[in-house]
Amino acid sequence: MSALPARPPISAPVQEGGGSVAVGVRGLWLVVPIAVLLAVGAGGPEESVLILGPLVTYALPLVVMVAFWWEDWPGTRLGPNWSGWADTALIAAGGVVLAVAGQWVAGGIDLRGLFDPSPGPGHVPSFPATLPLAGAVFIVMLQLTLVGEGWPLRRFGAAVGGPLALLVAWAIGLGLYFALVEVSPPPGSGVTARSGPVAGADFGAAVACIGAWQVLCFVVWRGWPSAGISSRALRLSCAHTVVLGCGLLSFLAARLVLEAGTLTGVAGCVVAAGIVCGMLLEVPLGRAAGALVTLVLAATLFGALSVLAQSFSFTRAEPEDWVVHASLNALAASAILHVAVGRRWPLNR
Repeated sequence: MSALPARPPISAPVQEGGGSVAVGVRGLWLVVPIAVLLAVGAGGPEESVLILGPLVTYALPLVVMVAFWWEDWPGTRLGPNWSGWADTALIAAGGVVLAVAGQWVAGGIDLRGLFDPSPGPGHVPSFPATLPLAGAVFIVMLQLTLVGEGWPLRRFGAAVGGPLALLVAWAIGLGLYFALVEVSPPPGSGVTARSGPVAGADFGAAVACIGAWQVLCFVVWRGWPSAGISSRALRLSCAHTVVLGCGLLSFLAARLVLEAGTLTGVAGCVVAAGIVCGMLLEVPLGRAAGALVTLVLAATLFGALSVLAQSFSFTRAEPEDWVVHASLNALAASAILHVAVGRRWPLNR
């Protein structure tokens, strides 16, 4: 495992090279089927939300660690045909372990509640009780890795810095969860009720809005407006302030007119659109054009997924929950796995 550069390449002020849009478009032939499988592959749309939604969300911080800290190790020890698949298998297994940990925090370890969409009374269903913590850990991991450039943990190298970043993300995520989130479990469930100033749905929407700004600034805009600042203290202060400030302000403004579930769906589509435009396709656009294309794609994606969700039948989840899952956990996650973990295999030959 090689030493990490002082700053993540994605936030460097000068980007060398670049991918081919044509290769990115061909990558859709691999990304979209995987996204469809994640969106409906657990027995239907609702079953996928209830089972795969929490599992994928808990696996996302591991995706960040493998892609941006470990630079695809340990898969790099294998040939290119197996590298991405080995890393994906490792991430999937780790996601299950972390989902079990999240379930323990929510009320207790209950494997039936983790894998059964209708576990019955007395069990701890992973949806939606474990999602606020999962979302918080993922967003904190992105904040540490991209917005904060991994500082000061990158000095410990990839092997140590990556797991340390994951532990810090979990510590901060747990602190936010216990301090802020209100949990009102349904009668008869094994979920522990918690008092807090913020409803779980609102907490999830706020976290998703911050994630949208993380992707816009550090995937679509490649670190602008802070990337060109030479002083690290000033650069990181600016980056954290812009992302967190814009994320929270956009949440407060949008929440005046949108329900929490709808707002989370909109933000999830912005994340997915930003990943597709800035990471999968790497469209060579300026900042204004890049933001415009991302928002147009996000609006199109949200409209299409919302119409599709209304045609499905839901009893425990809501259509908006599936929109979030299909955009953030399915499309965005599969695109990141293809580009940052699988390194565009088999199109990279």
